[in-house]
Amino acid sequence: MLVLPTEFTQKQASACLRMLVQGLKAEAGPTLVVDATALDRFDSSALAVLLELRRESLAVGKQFAVRGLPARLANLATLYGIAELVPAA
Repeated sequence: MLVLPTEFTQKQASACLRMLVQGLKAEAGPTLVVDATALDRFDSSALAVLLELRRESLAVGKQFAVRGLPARLANLATLYGIAELVPAA
């Protein structure tokens, strides 16, 4: 399982994406689960990174799910029409 940091804004997005993609390569099992329970401060770039990580996961044959997605981020995903792309674990 990969864990998101407490703060995830545009400022951290590129570095965090690189770290998460590296972690994806080390993850065993059929599903990549991203733990978002610690996520406290974020903007829409967190969703962009999750979508890119989902794409990377599917490209290597893994399913993708998010555990503990904060309600505000889930609401943003719904507003953008992409909630089904960040499924709950």
